[in-house]
Amino acid sequence: MDVNILVNHFPDLTEDQKRQFVLLADLYKDWNMKINVVSRKDIDELYLRHVLHSLGIAKVHQFLPGSSVIDVGTGGGFPGVPLAILFPETHFTLVDAIGKKIKVVDEVVAGLGIKNVITINDRVENVKGKFDFIVSRAVAAMPTFVHWTKGKIKKESLHERKNGILYLKGGDLSEELQGYKTVELFDLSDFYDYEFFETKKVVYLPLKYRG
Repeated sequence: MDVNILVNHFPDLTEDQKRQFVLLADLYKDWNMKINVVSRKDIDELYLRHVLHSLGIAKVHQFLPGSSVIDVGTGGGFPGVPLAILFPETHFTLVDAIGKKIKVVDEVVAGLGIKNVITINDRVENVKGKFDFIVSRAVAAMPTFVHWTKGKIKKESLHERKNGILYLKGGDLSEELQGYKTVELFDLSDFYDYEFFETKKVVYLPLKYRG
């Protein structure tokens, strides 16, 4: 499976973005042999299981130039790195508590020549600053994740959609989301016709402010 799977779903990619996405696979394959951040099975389906999955957020929401996004528990750089390629004028902060994972992200970002990413090797609770959106890929149940990221979202919205969390999750989420009246679910199977995405969703939780 090659980069054309991305081009088919994101036909507006520039030549530079296509080049970066091609290079991305080579960089991950190389680094994954040194520091295992992606399972052996998944590395062969990197574009489908990691890149296209990460870009599912972009099917739901387009980040504006000048906006800021934090990727919590980024692991090897997903969804943050693919989103940073797709939105080169948006500022991305990729956070993970595991140092070796951030090392791989740093090397991939440097290899791709991406200028809109910074990385932080720490727990999100210790990260300073506020962001327009928080993105992540199934690092915890939503109540836990909301607790971790409390106070990290800016009050003023640049986008029509209110600032909040855009979370990639799969399976039956009814129990963990039952306490959130304003949550919205987007099925990735509406955008991608692959079995892998049958139960995968983007969960959007807008931030609620008092007053």
